[in-house]
Amino acid sequence: MEGNDAAANAPVEPTLLTNYTQISTKVTFSSGTADAVDWAGRKTALAYQLAKASKEMKRQMESMLLGNTGKSAGKGSGGGDTAAARATAGLRTWLTSNTDLGTGGADNAAGTAATDGTQRTLTEAMIQAVALSCFENGGHPDSILCGTSQKQTISTFATSSSAGYPVAQAYITADRDSQASMVAAIDVYTGDFGSYTIKPDLWIGYDGTGRSSASAGRDVFLIDYEYWDVAYLRPWRVHELSRTGDSAKRQVLVEYGLRAKNEASSGVVADIT
Repeated sequence: MEGNDAAANAPVEPTLLTNYTQISTKVTFSSGTADAVDWAGRKTALAYQLAKASKEMKRQMESMLLGNTGKSAGKGSGGGDTAAARATAGLRTWLTSNTDLGTGGADNAAGTAATDGTQRTLTEAMIQAVALSCFENGGHPDSILCGTSQKQTISTFATSSSAGYPVAQAYITADRDSQASMVAAIDVYTGDFGSYTIKPDLWIGYDGTGRSSASAGRDVFLIDYEYWDVAYLRPWRVHELSRTGDSAKRQVLVEYGLRAKNEASSGVVADIT
């Protein structure tokens, strides 16, 4: 109104959420004899074992970061209680704004493991519903991260009667002597609210021994990678351990946590078979 004093609007401050770092480590060794001989395809036996241990740790880290493990403070330093080790909250636990859940499923507090619901078959409508929710909450995910079986399910979307055409199409090149090729997969999905690169991930639901457990591939993520990263408290390092005999020991160690900058940027279709 004319002549009124300007009143300040009450600011809405963002909520700062927390996570814990998690330690991953492996110890490998090589005998003196193994390091002394010449190996085909490797410089030394110890270097080879270190490379294998590092790759295995990276696979396990990827699975944990994408999982439904809630954050845990553990017992602190020097506790020696491996059953209460610190745990970083996985991707699934952060997503609460844009979710599509099975019957009985529930989103809990950010960083807390979600409650699993009844598993069901993935449909295009589920992905569209989460994409809509992301858009309405200001998110613009550009990737769909899924397990291998879900990637195959997504590739069948265009064969539905609603699409009106088959995904498998033959293309004959101008050179009649060349063989025809057939496209039977969807690698980019374009919907009402954006285009998404579909990325199958081997380690979603990996339980440490295989991917046949009930948790394997049950989550399909719509991700905007700009709002997620891995924060390192102690970057990758290799410690030389004391010799206790005729062998050399090395410890590979890293301490890290998943950093969620804005969980509403992304979403999940959960409880998928």
